[in-house]
Amino acid sequence: MKNFYNRISNRSKRSDGPTKSQIPFRLNFLFIIVALLFAALIGQLAYLQVMYGSQFKAEVNQTDTTIETTNVQRGMIYDSNGKVLVGNKSHQAISYTKGVNVLSTDMYKIANRLGTYLTVSTSSLTPRQAIDYYLTDTDNLKAVEKKLSFPKNSTASQRYDKALAYLQKDASFKLTKSQRNAATIFAKMSGAYALSTTYIKDSGVSSQEIAEIGEHLSAMPGVQVGTSWSRNYPNGSSIKSIIGTVSSEKTGLPSDKINELLAQGYSRNDSVGQSYLEQEYESVLRGTKAQKQVEVAGNNTVTKEVKKYGGQKGDNLQLTINSSFQSKLQSLVKSAEAGAGGNSTGTYAVVMNPNTGAVIGMAGVDRNPSTGKTTENALGTINSDIVMGSVVKGAMVSGALMKGVITPTNSTLTDMPITVGGVKKASWFNHGGGANMAVNAATALEVSSNSYMMQLAMKEAGFNYSDGAALTMSTKAFDIERGYFNQFGLGVKTGIDLPGESSGLEGSSSKAHIGNALDLAFGNYDAYTVMQVAQYMSTVANGGTRIAPHVVQSIRGTKSDGTLGAVKSNVSPKVLNTIGMTKAQKDLVKEGLYDVVHGTNTYKTGAELASISPGISAKTGTAQTYYKGNETVTLSLASYAPSNHPQVVVALAMPNLGVNAEDNNMKLAKAIYAAYWKSVQSTSTLTNPTKATSGGSAQNTNG
Repeated sequence: MKNFYNRISNRSKRSDGPTKSQIPFRLNFLFIIVALLFAALIGQLAYLQVMYGSQFKAEVNQTDTTIETTNVQRGMIYDSNGKVLVGNKSHQAISYTKGVNVLSTDMYKIANRLGTYLTVSTSSLTPRQAIDYYLTDTDNLKAVEKKLSFPKNSTASQRYDKALAYLQKDASFKLTKSQRNAATIFAKMSGAYALSTTYIKDSGVSSQEIAEIGEHLSAMPGVQVGTSWSRNYPNGSSIKSIIGTVSSEKTGLPSDKINELLAQGYSRNDSVGQSYLEQEYESVLRGTKAQKQVEVAGNNTVTKEVKKYGGQKGDNLQLTINSSFQSKLQSLVKSAEAGAGGNSTGTYAVVMNPNTGAVIGMAGVDRNPSTGKTTENALGTINSDIVMGSVVKGAMVSGALMKGVITPTNSTLTDMPITVGGVKKASWFNHGGGANMAVNAATALEVSSNSYMMQLAMKEAGFNYSDGAALTMSTKAFDIERGYFNQFGLGVKTGIDLPGESSGLEGSSSKAHIGNALDLAFGNYDAYTVMQVAQYMSTVANGGTRIAPHVVQSIRGTKSDGTLGAVKSNVSPKVLNTIGMTKAQKDLVKEGLYDVVHGTNTYKTGAELASISPGISAKTGTAQTYYKGNETVTLSLASYAPSNHPQVVVALAMPNLGVNAEDNNMKLAKAIYAAYWKSVQSTSTLTNPTKATSGGSAQNTNG
């Protein structure tokens, strides 16, 4: 017994050592592993929080909180006197705001119910949209699928596509009238994004439709009775070609700019400026959409709506154009064209302030000589290239003075026929050489001497003229002449705040066309726009500053009563360049333009304009042109008034008149000036003009 006890006691002693050393080691090892795992987990959480915390937060907010936007009124457009040129006409409308993850079957039910109260135009419904509507009904889909065979394990999407293809080939498939109505509504609903609003019917909603829909709104989630707007023109639509157009809810965003506009926050069915001022000033006119923060629960139901921003109507544009005068100008241009006949292709006129570049009126009429049909086209003043004729001679003389080939005290040359390489070119009054006479720069403008201008071109190119000799001057003559013309705005874009203006049209400058460098000198080669001619004459009138024309005067807000509000920004005159001429050189050119109308030479070309009061300075133009092989003439005119204190410039062109046309341009100019002084600016503060000098810079005027 004693031995047994000793053995047990010894065994216990032997086992005490290992037991005390092994158990703590295992526990410590386990604790270390757990600690390392916790450290790794904490490190990972910290890493995610620091590196991706904001991203995860944004994703959570995007999922749970969404901004719903609604459209606001577009800014209006006013004339220089505050008359509404373009307004917004409100319409009662039916809209639909698509919910979050709304199923097609839900919209199908809403569309069918709404269709019982609302009639829409179905002209835009495509065959595909009609089929999609039909197959959204599960009974219809199953009925079509029964007629088809499908591969084993085909998906629902594959079965739908096959059913779709089947109906597209089924000539007997046709929706009823009521189904087409509902299908059109369904198509508009389906095209909306989640929480975006689309118009189901934006105009022509009847009182009965409003009443019935309003009574059943609770049964049609997302459907609303609201208001839409469209552009209207309370003072006539003649200005519309300048204003441009706005896309409708039906047409949606322009396809060529859709991605760009979507990135700017537009919806696919938003209205947007498509052309001219509506497009150029889209950022001003569009306004800021109203915003509503919508909170969505996990079951995709809206739990809370908070108005974040009430939206703001677009700012307004006030134009430099006087609407009453614009209407009269368009009428005068149209009447002048009506009496032109023959192969006339149109009549165009621009009236502007030479000191600010403000366009007071711009009008145009296109004509189809084959049918005699005319179309209003005020934009023809900036995009129709016309060979103008002698109106450019003021720029030609100015260039020669700057080049130094003539001076204010030494500018006399002999008007005589110019014969080079067997070709004779002469002034209109001296074809045979029987009226050869000495003329200085001013007289050359007064009598519109072609010979004088051709001699200036040869002098500028360093070519010594000899009667009958070959014209061997350098083609640099083209560059020299055009360089000076460009300084006045001829042959370059004017910088007007309207898109799509032409820079003019240059003829060939090759050696084979060197003779045309002489034609260029008197305006019978390159083509210009009427707006370029107006800018050129404005540069002469204001003392040598080329200013960009503009039709927008200011950007203005809206008062609480909806009327024109305070000025937010004004459009300041934009100086493009100044002409490097001395006062004496400018005086000489202005003297010649004054003498065109008021001079004493027998051959002065503007005598018809002498009756205009206040008196004007001008340059008339007649170009020999052709239309479809038929000889024609183009009459033009560039002028300013009053001669001693220029306030207004009138430029016009009448291309492709009959060869016997003589004074159509001057008759139109007289009527335009009479309308201007009557409806735009009073003559009560003006004195009768004396013979023009450069006489200081003219002051800004109204209009």
